Amino acid sequence: MPSFHDTATSQAPPEQVWKLLYDPSRFPDWWAGVGTVEVGGEGHYTMYPDGYPDFPMAQLLGTERDSQRVTVSCLVSDLRFEWRIEPAGPGTRITVEVEIPDGEAHRLESQRGVISESVRRLARLAAEG
Repeated sequence: MPSFHDTATSQAPPEQVWKLLYDPSRFPDWWAGVGTVEVGGEGHYTMYPDGYPDFPMAQLLGTERDSQRVTVSCLVSDLRFEWRIEPAGPGTRITVEVEIPDGEAHRLESQRGVISESVRRLARLAAEG
């Protein structure tokens, strides 16, 4: 299974980053390619990609506040994103681990670009408060 990770550091404290990371309704503000989100119950939400308002993609969100980890699993393509935050001086280190199933391996490079942009957007947005 192809995988990769990316990291960025935000000047914001962990609480500011967490507010954006655990709330899927905020994903369009920083996650590249996410157009809109409809939040359901029990960690479920539906993501509509930018430019594809008629292409709903069911997602599952898992949060672990104590370990400051958020996991997003795409229920359509089986991509898995594990976001973690940890204090880094006065700011926060944001790390994301991405697993891509073999059947979606052709998306590896495009996902690297999307995640690189997204983790940096998240860091900036959190710092802007």
